[in-house]
Amino acid sequence: MSTLTQRGERIYVDGEWLETDHALEVRDLADGGSFARVAAAGPEEAQTALAAAHAVTTELRETTVVERARWCAEIAEGLDDREEELTEVIVREAGKPIASARGEVGAAAERFRRAAEEARNVVSKGEFREGSTAGHEGWQAIVKHEPIGTVLAITPYNYPLATTALQVAPAIAAGNSVLLKPASRTPVSAAILTDVVVDVDGIPDGAFNFVPGEADVIGDVLTGDDRINCITMTGSSSAGEHVAYESGTVNLHMELGGNAPAIVFEDADLETVTEACARGSFKYAGQRCSAVSRVLVQESIHDELVERLEGELAAWHAGDLFDEGTAVGPLISESQADWVEELLEDALEKGADLVSGGRRHAPDGTPADLEEQFFEPTLLANVPHDARVLSEEQFGPIAAVTTFREQTQALEIANGSDLALDAAVFTNEYDRALEVAERVDAGAVRINGPPSHGLGDVPFGGNRNSGIGREGIDASIHALMRTKSIVL
Repeated sequence: MSTLTQRGERIYVDGEWLETDHALEVRDLADGGSFARVAAAGPEEAQTALAAAHAVTTELRETTVVERARWCAEIAEGLDDREEELTEVIVREAGKPIASARGEVGAAAERFRRAAEEARNVVSKGEFREGSTAGHEGWQAIVKHEPIGTVLAITPYNYPLATTALQVAPAIAAGNSVLLKPASRTPVSAAILTDVVVDVDGIPDGAFNFVPGEADVIGDVLTGDDRINCITMTGSSSAGEHVAYESGTVNLHMELGGNAPAIVFEDADLETVTEACARGSFKYAGQRCSAVSRVLVQESIHDELVERLEGELAAWHAGDLFDEGTAVGPLISESQADWVEELLEDALEKGADLVSGGRRHAPDGTPADLEEQFFEPTLLANVPHDARVLSEEQFGPIAAVTTFREQTQALEIANGSDLALDAAVFTNEYDRALEVAERVDAGAVRINGPPSHGLGDVPFGGNRNSGIGREGIDASIHALMRTKSIVL
């Protein structure tokens, strides 16, 4: 399938589409080569965008939630109207199979619709308070919500539209100005989103700015500027730490790296476990913060579960990304495949058993420049507890199975990583499921299913090095607003 000619996209700053002296070359992960050039903002353009976004905050604060809800609803309609185009772009820039790419477009549109409704709900729930301490008996106060100001949205490559919507929709609905800095590998879907936003009547110039560019060129310019009131970010833990260091006292709203454990007890339904762990490990070639990166299984059922997982591998096959039946595509880059290979080699050197996979293998017909980015869905058994794959984020298609004797040891292994984003618990004992869910260190725990963040109706986010705050439409709107107390 190919409906796209070579695309050219510009930056959007203070109500104008602008060309720049430099461009990002966007690789085509479906057909090889490149399919787009996106103008790259430099420090000067970044400064112009910062000034524009800051200048419009007063005007935005005077808008009503009814106006902003209409904006979000129209953005959702615009995304729906361009579903086919966006689907193809996501397939090409992110290397995502078409069925997943199409679902991402729908999820993005729905997030704008939900943001419109959640914003109405938030602002309608201000508070009236009376003084309750000595000397303040006669006080009466209104506590109301207001926009936080200017939001810098730093978005990832793995869900270039859906995660962008999860940051941008709450920011717009809450009445903030936005600077969108997309991942340099996947900026085209964000450019189309910007075009959709621009077509909405009533959004003031400067309220939305699209500033793609290399992180080492404009990253610190944006994150270190005191005109930024909040930074929302989805990315790696190391990148998040750098942003936090540069940004100073700005509000941070971050979902960072993950290494989700699936804790499987001997009474669990192994059919359910097998399907959930395979999907959790191999969907989008494991390039998800919530991916099941390690399967902790009680010793007595280790071999049976490994055998069942091995039987699932055939369903996770690579192929033409535009084929509805293709389950797995390439990794985002050759360097990412190098990283996955490094973690695999470490596990094997420490004594893990390679059950299946473990090599780079592209399907027939793959362009030469993409061959090294395909990594087979891989199953490891008897993984030693000191293997790096059990503690570091892999962002690759490896299901690493290790064992535990009893619940206490399972929790020690699960909580032994600095990453604490998601976890899953599989057991038929209700009390044990809740006890483990409460004791495992993670921002979200799924019982008898793989970790999933859904559309954002349930808050999610990480502890420790996995993030700051909680995401989700309602949670994000609250994070992107502040309260003001007016004493009457």
